[in-house]
Amino acid sequence: MPIYEYRCEKCGTEFEELTSTADSNSICCKHCDSRRVTRVLSAFAVGGSDHNAMAAAEPGPCGACGASQRGMCGND
Repeated sequence: MPIYEYRCEKCGTEFEELTSTADSNSICCKHCDSRRVTRVLSAFAVGGSDHNAMAAAEPGPCGACGASQRGMCGND
């Protein structure tokens, strides 16, 4: 099951909840127990085998972003 981030509309508390989409109607605020919560957009992490390695740019003429032509991203 994914972890979703929520914000309480009553008290403003933000919290995370491990839940399925089907259970999202039963979520309540961890601080005030209100059911007036909204799921907020959150970032996600991607793991790899070497946590010290920097992400490589996509292949292409631009070494910064991998764009197919130099100058498309502004990072020449």
